Amino acid sequence: MNTPDSSKKRPMSQIASRCEDMKIDVKRPKLERLDAEPMLLLPPFRQTPGPITVSQTYVRKTNSGALGGRSEGLRAWELTIEEKEVTAPSMENHDVGNSFSPLRRSWSNSFDADEANLAAPKSRRVTVEDVADEGEVVEGGGRYFQQCSDAGWTLREGETEFERYRKYKEGMGEDEWAPFCDEEEWGLAEWLVKSLGQTRTDEFLKLPITQNRMQPSFHNNRSFLKKVDELPHGATWSCKKISVQGNRTDEKGEPLHEDVELWMCNPVECIKDLIGNPLFKDHMVYTPAHWWCDMQKKLPVGATIAPIILATDKTCLSQFRGDKSAYPVYLSIGNIAKEKRRQTSARATVLIGYLPSGKLDCFTPDEHSLASYRLFHHCMSLLLQPLVAAGEDSVEMVCADSLIRRVYLILAAYVADFPEQCLVACCKENRCLKCVVAADERGNPLDSPMREPAVIKGILEKRKTGHHPAEFEEFGLRTVYAPFWANLPHSNIFLAFTPDLLHQLHKGIFKDHLVKWCLDIVGEEEMDARFKAMPDYPGLRHFKKGISMVKQWTGTEHKEMQRVFLGLLAGAVPSQVLVVARAILDFSYYAQLQVHSTESLNGLESALAIFHANKAILQELNVREHFNIPKLHQLSHYVQSILLFGATDGFNSELPERLHINFAKEVYRASNKRDYEEQMALWLQRQEAVFLRGSYLKWLLEWSQSAPTNFTHCDRGYDSDSDSDSEMEGPDAVPVNTLPILPEQQTVHFLAKTPAYPQRSVQHLVTAHGASMFLPALKLFLRNHMPHAIITPGLQDHFDIFRQVVITAPPNPLVSESPRQWRVRAMPEVLPGRGRKPGSPAKFDMALISNGIQLRTLEGMRVGQVCVIFTLPCQFGTYSRALAYIEWFTPLREPDRSSGLHHVSRSTRRLHRNAAVIHVDEIARPCHLIPKMGQAVDHGWTSANVYELASDFYLNTFIDLDTFCMSAID
Repeated sequence: MNTPDSSKKRPMSQIASRCEDMKIDVKRPKLERLDAEPMLLLPPFRQTPGPITVSQTYVRKTNSGALGGRSEGLRAWELTIEEKEVTAPSMENHDVGNSFSPLRRSWSNSFDADEANLAAPKSRRVTVEDVADEGEVVEGGGRYFQQCSDAGWTLREGETEFERYRKYKEGMGEDEWAPFCDEEEWGLAEWLVKSLGQTRTDEFLKLPITQNRMQPSFHNNRSFLKKVDELPHGATWSCKKISVQGNRTDEKGEPLHEDVELWMCNPVECIKDLIGNPLFKDHMVYTPAHWWCDMQKKLPVGATIAPIILATDKTCLSQFRGDKSAYPVYLSIGNIAKEKRRQTSARATVLIGYLPSGKLDCFTPDEHSLASYRLFHHCMSLLLQPLVAAGEDSVEMVCADSLIRRVYLILAAYVADFPEQCLVACCKENRCLKCVVAADERGNPLDSPMREPAVIKGILEKRKTGHHPAEFEEFGLRTVYAPFWANLPHSNIFLAFTPDLLHQLHKGIFKDHLVKWCLDIVGEEEMDARFKAMPDYPGLRHFKKGISMVKQWTGTEHKEMQRVFLGLLAGAVPSQVLVVARAILDFSYYAQLQVHSTESLNGLESALAIFHANKAILQELNVREHFNIPKLHQLSHYVQSILLFGATDGFNSELPERLHINFAKEVYRASNKRDYEEQMALWLQRQEAVFLRGSYLKWLLEWSQSAPTNFTHCDRGYDSDSDSDSEMEGPDAVPVNTLPILPEQQTVHFLAKTPAYPQRSVQHLVTAHGASMFLPALKLFLRNHMPHAIITPGLQDHFDIFRQVVITAPPNPLVSESPRQWRVRAMPEVLPGRGRKPGSPAKFDMALISNGIQLRTLEGMRVGQVCVIFTLPCQFGTYSRALAYIEWFTPLREPDRSSGLHHVSRSTRRLHRNAAVIHVDEIARPCHLIPKMGQAVDHGWTSANVYELASDFYLNTFIDLDTFCMSAID
C-alpha cells in the first residue's frame, strides 16, 4: 500500500500554485498540518488517553482471509486509530516583549490566572435576579427560572482577553487602530475583507483614485493581507490527515485506500473565547436549573458548568454541477442566552471543525455505510478529545464578568436532523434514538424506558468480543464499537438529542404526512383552488398557483402553509380528520413558544393525545396503513426535552442551516474549488480576525465611556452586522396616541407624516374604498365625541387619507423578546400604469377592535374591516386623534367543535353594512379571516374579491403565534 511519508510537509509551492486567485495568502496565518500515516482499522477504535501515536487502516476480518468471507456469517470492518498530537507553536522561542498578542491562541493557549489578579473570596457568587412568573418552566431569555446556589462560585478576579489586549497595546504605545493608520483605514480594511476577493481587492487598491487620493498604507493585496495577518485571531486551525483502507482491491490485488482530512480547532479554546467574551456579559449565566442543576450535584460545590451545545449537518457546496460538500461542526454553550446564540452576527455559535466528506470509494456498496459511520465517530473523537479532561478535571477560565471560575465542560445538547441523530446514537433509522420502544410500536403512545449510555456501551462491547446479545438487534444498534460520546464525562447522548422543529414538525409531520393525507382526501385540484382563494394578509405568502406547482420546499413555505391550513380544510374533509389536523397544528404552535408554562406543556400533551385518539380515521379512509413513523414518535419526547433544556427554539436546526451560509457556502466560493478545505480554514481565520478586532473596538468604546481614561478611544461602535430591526418609527411616521400609557404597557400607532391621498372627496371614499356608509358613521361619531361641533359633514367635504397604520406593541414573552409590529392597510385598487408598471388589487385588512384596551385574549375583541384611515379637516374643529372607518362583523361565536375556530359573518343594520368611525388607536392588531368554502370552493372566488363575495368566515387563530396564544392560552 502506498502512503505518503508522514515526515514530509506539503511543499508551499504546491499550495501557492492552487491558491493563485483566491481570498487568502498562504504564508500567514500558519495552520498546523499532519500528513497521513498508514492506518489499520482493527477492532475496535483504540482509546488511549493523552497524546499518542497511532496509524489508521481498514482491515478485514474473515474466516479464511478471502475477501468474500465473514466471521460467523457477518462482515466486520473495524477501525484502529493511530494519531499524532498536533499542538500550537510554543511561546518559548518568542520575544514576548516584541511580539506577544494575548488574543492570538497560536501563541498562548493559556495564561497564569494568578498574575496581577486581586484575591477574591472563594464564597463570592454571581446570581441572576430575574425570576419567572408562577407556573413558568423556562424564561424567554433562555435562562432557567430556578437558580442553584451552590454553583458558579468564583476563585478570584482576572482579566478578559480584551482587557489584556488593551494593556498590551498601551504598553506598546500603539493606538487602537494599529496596524492600520486610523479609523478610516480600518473601516476600509474591514470592508475589503468582508466584501471583496483577492483579485477585486488588488484591482481596487491599484486604482489611481485609491493610490492618489486615499493613499492607504497598503498598495496591493499582498501588503494588505500582511496587515490583516497582524491582527489577533481566535483558536488556531489544524489538520489531521486520515488514510482509510477499504475492502476493495485494485488490479494488482492491493487494497484500495483513500486519504481524508479532518480540519479542527481546539474546542476548549473556543469555549474560553465564548465564556470570556465581555460583550456577552449581560447575556451570560453561571448558575443552573433542571438538567444543569441535576448535573451540578455530581460535581464539587461551587463548580461552574459550561453546557456544550453541538450541531452537525452535512451540506452541499457546489451549485448546478459538481458534488463538493462540507461537514461543519458547530459549538455553543448554554450559559449564553438563546436570543444571543441565535444571532448569527453575534458569533455566539462558532465553527470548530470540518469532518471528512469523502466518498470512501475504497469500500464496496454493502460496507460503505458502516465505514462512513465509523469514520464519523472516529473523527468526532479526535475533535472532541480535549473535552474529556476538561469535563473530568475542569478548567479555570476567565468569564465575561472578569472573574475566574472552575468550569466543567459537559456535552448537554446535540442539534441535528433525524438521520444525523441516528448516526450519532449508533442506531438504525427505524428505531427511536432516545428510548427502546419496539420498531412496530412507535405509532402508539407508549412510555418506554430511555436508552442509557452505559447499557448501550455494554451491548456494543459484548458484540465486539464476538457475543450476540439479544438487545443488539432489539435496540436496532449498529456495529460502531467506539462511539465518540463513550468517554465524554457526565454526558448522556440520548437525552442530549433536542427536538428538531424544522425537520420533525414543519417538514416531517406537517408537510410529508398531514398535507399528503389531506391531498389524498381532498384532491390536488381542489386543494390548489382553496389556496388560490385565500384572502390577503400583511406578510402572508399567497400560493397564487396552488401548492402542486411548488417544486422546491423550504421551512418558510411549510410554516406559511400552516398559517392557513386548518381553515382551508374546513368543509373539505370529514370532521374527525379536521380534529387530527387541528391536533397536529396545535402541537406545532405550542412547540414553537419561547416560554413554557404548565398550561402550554399540558397543551402539548393534550394535542398529541387527541391525535392518537382520532388517527384511526385515516386508516378507515385508506390514506394511511400504519403510524410507525419515526418523526411522529419523536413528538412524545418533546415535553421531557423542554423540561430538561428549555424551549425548543433555542435548539432548532434552522440555526445550523443558516450558519452554513457564513461558514461553508460563502467560504467555498472564496476558494479556487481545489483542495478547498485548507483554503476555507485560512479564509475563516482572517474573517474571524477582522470580526474580533471589530468586537474589541466596540467593547473598547463601552469601556472608555464607563471608565474614563487617558487612553485614546474610538468615537463610534462597531456592530455592522447587528440583527436588531431598524427603528420602527421612521422619519416619515408620527405617533397618533395621545393618552398617557405606562412605558411597559405602551402600544403606539404610527401614521405617515404626510397623507398618501390628500383632500379626497366623500364620493371618492365611496367608490374607491367602498365606504358606502361613511357619512352616517361620521355624523354619529361627531355627535358622540364632538357634540358642540357646528358643521355637519356632507358630500362637499374632503379628507386626508392614509394608506396604513403601523402598530408597535410591547413584546409577548411567549413569542419573542422583541417588540411586536403590525400593519393594517386600507389601500384602494391601483390600476396598471403605462408600460410594464403593474397594478395592485385593493387591500382593506381585517382587524381586532378593542375600544382602546389592550387585551391578551380574544374575549372582548370584535372583528372589523378597515376601509379608510383619515384625519378630520380643520372645519370640524381641532381633533388630534386619527380616525378609521370600519365595517363590523358579528361578535365571535363559540368555536367550531372540529376545527376550534370562531365563526363570524358580516354585520348588517337596516339592510346596510353595519359601519362605524373609530379612533385608530382602538385597533388592537390585524387579524385574518378564512371564508367557509364548503365541500367545493367557488371558483369565482379570488384572493382579491373573496371578502366581498363570501358571507361566512372563520377567524384564523393560526395566522401567527401571537394570535394563537390569545386563543389558546389564558
